[in-house]
Amino acid sequence: MNPYARFLDSQDPLTVIAATPAKLRAAVDKHQAAIDHPRSEGKWSPRQILAHLADTEIAFAMRLRQTVAEPHHVIQPFDQDAWAAGNPKADVVTALAMFTALRASNIEFIRAQAASMLAKPVTHPERGAMTFGVIIETMAGHDLNHLSQF
Repeated sequence: MNPYARFLDSQDPLTVIAATPAKLRAAVDKHQAAIDHPRSEGKWSPRQILAHLADTEIAFAMRLRQTVAEPHHVIQPFDQDAWAAGNPKADVVTALAMFTALRASNIEFIRAQAASMLAKPVTHPERGAMTFGVIIETMAGHDLNHLSQF
């Protein structure tokens, strides 16, 4: 199950994830004056969203690689709010650089896989059975969701 599928619609996930670093950089530049101001009460600020995207890219890097390397890997979920609380004033430049570097590495890794890898099964304890391809789709939908929050 991909909770972010509705954001992806019919877009190619690899195209979406490849475009995200530039879109994220533009969003950060555009909203620099409001970088610490959430759009509404109880929501994350653009700084927190950026830090979350960088944190999540770490998790996606592990998930992609473990799915390829292990037979029927079980994904380790993480508490995004707890991770965000650990770095409430993340440096924007560092978070953007980290996201961009990790994303480039993840795209290179994805492109290095045989097409058959898209169907390799993996389990998410909260979402159930999925595949390597669904992880990529989740990355893309997750990107689109958070880009829209800027």
